[in-house]
Amino acid sequence: MKKTFKKIAAVFFAAVIAVSCLAGCSNGGESSGPSENGKFGIVVQTGANGAFVDMKDGIIEEMKANGYENAVFDYKDAQGDSSALSTIISAMDDGSYDAIFTIGTACTQSFVNLSSETPCFFCAVSAPVEAQVITDMNTPDKNATGTSNAIPVGDIIEMGYKITPDVTKWGFVYSTSQVNAVDTVESAQEYLDSKNISYESATVETSADVKSAAETLISNGCDVIFVPNDAIVQDGVQALSQVCEEAGIPTYCSSATTVSSGCLATLAIDDKGIGAKTADKCLEYLNGTAITDIPAEVVGIDYCTFNSSIAASLNIETPSSDVIGYEVQVVE
Repeated sequence: MKKTFKKIAAVFFAAVIAVSCLAGCSNGGESSGPSENGKFGIVVQTGANGAFVDMKDGIIEEMKANGYENAVFDYKDAQGDSSALSTIISAMDDGSYDAIFTIGTACTQSFVNLSSETPCFFCAVSAPVEAQVITDMNTPDKNATGTSNAIPVGDIIEMGYKITPDVTKWGFVYSTSQVNAVDTVESAQEYLDSKNISYESATVETSADVKSAAETLISNGCDVIFVPNDAIVQDGVQALSQVCEEAGIPTYCSSATTVSSGCLATLAIDDKGIGAKTADKCLEYLNGTAITDIPAEVVGIDYCTFNSSIAASLNIETPSSDVIGYEVQVVE
């Protein structure tokens, strides 16, 4: 009787082990759908950039709307400190996260360079290939994919001439430590070169340098200033806007957030929208699609953002959608 019981127990135990092994191996290491216990990291270099906060909100809202309402979203802001960013990124590579969302180029580069086994879904990296976070937009590698907010600088400059047709010399304020900003400014300069339009650039190391950089450009004859997506310049953009407003100089930029901070206009993406599209990439992965089969996506223009208060101080009329070619969203 005892021998029979032992045999039955042994068979039962073996069956339990077999089922457990099959359950552990059935997904090939990938998630198969929503889990109440999902855990996701979200990293931003600096939350001072309001656009990045909107992107974070767009990610979380989209994930919750698609079955992850009870998941943990671990949001970390490095507050512009590269050392803090490195510490945050390293801590998230501990195998406890289902996926990591990185907002902006610096965060993405830091995480991808770890060659982590945890997948990375990047948001708003303007030049993913040039930044070496992936080598091909259509077949992403390095266990990463996501969205790009490649800045349509040619379109923004042309919009500028529709709003302020008399400008002759462009000025650029940016930080060389910001990969997105460098790429955007170089693209803008190439476009202006092709049109034989003059320009001058001023680089900054800290946000405290932004005001003096703008003053230098204006004193050197720039009658319009362009601000790229740049976390450092964004921190000082209100001072730049005030200097330009007092001098009667229009300012164009790459972000709707920067328009709200005091620039005149831009052709913008919806920041929450690009966050949601980044979350959609993650949802594809969680539903069984391999990273290499989820192409990185360049998100297009959604609308023109126009600052009516700045326009009024410069005696500039609000343009119509027919003139701009896009819906005009007015902020004050």
